[in-house]
Amino acid sequence: MKGHSYKAGIFLKDESRADWHDKTLWMVRQKRDKAARSVADWEDLRERASSIKEQVLSNLDFYLSEFEQRAVENGVKVHRASDAQEFNEIVYKIVTDNNAKLVVKSKSMLTEECGLNTFLEQRGLEVVDTDLGERIIQFRKEPPSHIVLPAIHLKKEEIGELFHEKLNTPKGMSDPVLLTSAARTHLREKFLSAGVAITGVNFAVAETGSVVVCTNEGNADMGVHAAPVQIHCMGIEKLVPQTRDLAVFTRLLARNATGQPITAYTSHYRKPKPRGEMHIVIVDNGRSDRLKSDIHRSSLKCIRCGACMNTCPVYRRSGGHSYGYLIPGPIGSILAPSYNIKKHTDLPFASSLCMSCSNVCPVKIDIHDQLYKWRQELSEKGAFSPVKGLVLKIAGFILSKSALYDFSGKVARVALKWLPRRMVYSKINVWGWERELPAVPQESFKKWYSKNSGKNNL
Repeated sequence: MKGHSYKAGIFLKDESRADWHDKTLWMVRQKRDKAARSVADWEDLRERASSIKEQVLSNLDFYLSEFEQRAVENGVKVHRASDAQEFNEIVYKIVTDNNAKLVVKSKSMLTEECGLNTFLEQRGLEVVDTDLGERIIQFRKEPPSHIVLPAIHLKKEEIGELFHEKLNTPKGMSDPVLLTSAARTHLREKFLSAGVAITGVNFAVAETGSVVVCTNEGNADMGVHAAPVQIHCMGIEKLVPQTRDLAVFTRLLARNATGQPITAYTSHYRKPKPRGEMHIVIVDNGRSDRLKSDIHRSSLKCIRCGACMNTCPVYRRSGGHSYGYLIPGPIGSILAPSYNIKKHTDLPFASSLCMSCSNVCPVKIDIHDQLYKWRQELSEKGAFSPVKGLVLKIAGFILSKSALYDFSGKVARVALKWLPRRMVYSKINVWGWERELPAVPQESFKKWYSKNSGKNNL
């Protein structure tokens, strides 16, 4: 199985795309910084958001019970799913019980996590993602490359060709306004024909039993208001205690995601429409296991703003699909191993540990520290390949012996000076594929320092 470094190498072969991807996401990061500076109590907001999330995680059973009780009182049908399979089966039953054949869905990372689209499509249902970026990647049969900007890896010319193929737009048309108009015409028919609308959940309020969905396109509202049946899918960590707590998170979410003061639509769903049905599916799918971990539980605070991706130099230069997990970037690199430690062994190493991700996180998740702890945990569990494990053991032994370390340095300096280049830059030296070694020094730093400092006891 090809890991992150291999896939990143493929992405970087297209230098113009990699440069454009890097600059575009850095521009979003700069917009985020400008928006943050406009709020006088920004750091207080981050601290408050982190403490609210900590309170929820520490009392999750209570808030889940309160939320469910209030929602049922509002006339909502609440379902619990322990894993992805149970979640998919619950949604499928709701859809088929209502004799629906077409489902419209707004952006939801939880449904991506559980593979809902594939599950429903394999059973004969049509599922249409109505977020523009999600519809684009659905046409391309790709996963999202970013949790907020799912098609950020594509250029408008590529989307023009895609729409020409799928929506019969004029060949060569790449004007974003015209492409968006074509998508609106296409999606309007789907909205009016769908029997069920599915949304994700940004926040769920325990006090009222209501859910909040934040979008910029209004597609969640279009689906919910047009379809007789609405299904809202939420992870157990989406809860906040009271309505007033939303003031903290809505000020943080859009500013961190796109640099906006607030999303264009912040919709509250509390009860079913007249003659309609409202369902909420609460999903665990491994979250309880993460909650038990003193080291990794804070990752459940994440509000899916994507700020850590926009700032991460590794993500910006390697692209989201190089991670091999539906949530890429720094936050994905600490979530993925908890689901499949063997498959995602390399992701905690796809980071420079520069701390930028932790510095921008609106709920103050210690992402860089968790990445480092994952590296330690993976090492202790022997998750590395036998070759890598052997190399690390040899390196550890050499580094622990001062005299052996000095001797190894001398041997390396001589070898690098006299060995033919093809032997140094061989297939074995993966590090050297994209780099040139610096000029070999005449002596070690240790020897130079001892000589120039006048101290001979080093």
